[in-house]
Amino acid sequence: MLVKITPEQYDVVIELAYATPNNFTGKPVYKKNDCYLNEEAAELLKKAVALAKNMGYGIKIFDAYRPTEAQFKLWEHTPDPSFLANPYTGSPHSRGAAIDLTLLDANGSELDMGTAFDDFTPRSYHTATDISAKAQANRKLLIGIMTVAGWDFYQNEWWHYQQFNPRAYKLLSDKEAGTGLI
Repeated sequence: MLVKITPEQYDVVIELAYATPNNFTGKPVYKKNDCYLNEEAAELLKKAVALAKNMGYGIKIFDAYRPTEAQFKLWEHTPDPSFLANPYTGSPHSRGAAIDLTLLDANGSELDMGTAFDDFTPRSYHTATDISAKAQANRKLLIGIMTVAGWDFYQNEWWHYQQFNPRAYKLLSDKEAGTGLI
């Protein structure tokens, strides 16, 4: 079962990139800016938000549950397994078990992470060293918060975190999930 993540209940900023043309496809993939996670992932998000808040930071969400239909659209545009899960095997996002996010400072500005969200280059890897020392430190801060909160990470994307064993959760189409995103 999916849980709707709202700014009011979770103390986050939600700006789903795929609900706007400001993403690598150049056009909206979702009909609305509604954010969902499975129940367990929603609890892990609460832990991450609390940890970040205690350190003076906020969380901004770029993507979370992604219907299987959307995963197919993204894959058709850019079939790159280094940055996108093959929709035939399934994405952790399509299970409500993954979240793409960044940290915000006290003024609500995104911390410098060295690249933009969905920068599909090696500079997005957690281990990238061709970014500023500040961006490297910010990535370490983010991964620290997220791993302490119980999330696993994907080494190629500084913004992507997922539950351990995401395949334990069912792939969900928009119709099955009832979100109306597609």
